[in-house]
Amino acid sequence: MENPTVNFEEKIGKTVGRRQTLEVGTASAHLQQTGAQLFAKWGKGMPKGVYRYQSHEEAERDLIRNYVRET
Repeated sequence: MENPTVNFEEKIGKTVGRRQTLEVGTASAHLQQTGAQLFAKWGKGMPKGVYRYQSHEEAERDLIRNYVRET
């Protein structure tokens, strides 16, 4: 087995330390606030149930019609 060649001038690019993250409570509050904003903007959307359509265009028309009716 041959000895490996080591280049001491090569930069490895690895950083040692800790990642700075948001605290769990702060991250949770941000997610909850975003969900509330989306719900306020879009409302409930379509009523629950199973829908069967003949084409994507028909499904899109029904989706838009339900969003318009909500606002």
